[in-house]
Amino acid sequence: MNSEMFIESDLNRTNKRTQALYRTLFIIMTLLLILPVVIILGTLVYKGGGIISIDFLFTDPINGMTEGGIFPALVGTLWLVSVALLISVPLGVAAAIYLSEYAADNWFTRIINLAIINLAGVPSIVHALFGVGAFVIFFGFGTSILAASLTLAIMTLPVVIVSTRESLQSVPYAFREACWNMGATRWQTIRRVVLPNAVSGILTGIILEVSRTAGETAPIMFTGAAFFLPYLPQGVFDQTMALSLHLFVVATQVPNVPDALPYGVALVLIGLVLLMNSISIAFRMHLRGKKKW
Repeated sequence: MNSEMFIESDLNRTNKRTQALYRTLFIIMTLLLILPVVIILGTLVYKGGGIISIDFLFTDPINGMTEGGIFPALVGTLWLVSVALLISVPLGVAAAIYLSEYAADNWFTRIINLAIINLAGVPSIVHALFGVGAFVIFFGFGTSILAASLTLAIMTLPVVIVSTRESLQSVPYAFREACWNMGATRWQTIRRVVLPNAVSGILTGIILEVSRTAGETAPIMFTGAAFFLPYLPQGVFDQTMALSLHLFVVATQVPNVPDALPYGVALVLIGLVLLMNSISIAFRMHLRGKKKW
């Protein structure tokens, strides 16, 4: 047998070098994406970790918000995120079901898709002005949790719609055909087969919505968030403090604030978002593990 058959050719060596080059390039690009996140989190932990305590989390701000804790802002953020999710998730999922399962490909659905894309690109300050005009003034909700949450829900609807629609369309069409051949209606097929197999993807949109909702400042500044409140909200028609606005206030508007305070508020805000996202991700992984395809 000719041993030259097993000698590596110049082409193979060139291909190996090219592959190694691109692999190194992709690793560097990944590290460049991760590095800013690590630096930001490290800075927040280094400068604000010392102020985090039980008292900081569960007491009210005092002395002009230069001392004390962030409990009202923490509770207010949970109010805003929860109400916004209760509004936007059913609407977004319903719209995605219509676009994916019922709507025909015509001029009307193309206009809807264009509107969704345009809505996703609207700056948050424009959503804030819309929220003031629509919910605060026109509907008469006033500056309240409900007005702020409705504004946040409208702002995050495109994320829920797009992620849900992509998840629904990823379910094999053969699943639908099998149900229809068994005599199931379109809605029975969607409710019993399509949605259960798409729920993990739907949760992806909800995770993204939670992150954006908790961190927005402009939409809630004009519609429901307060500079300072000495009490907790009792309902959706009350105003509330919020972590994102509180961070802006203590970082730019309040004099003589300890250096660690803004970093501590930012660290709690990121920690809250990570906690809610982690719960959603764990639930999504659990559901994904039950898939049969």
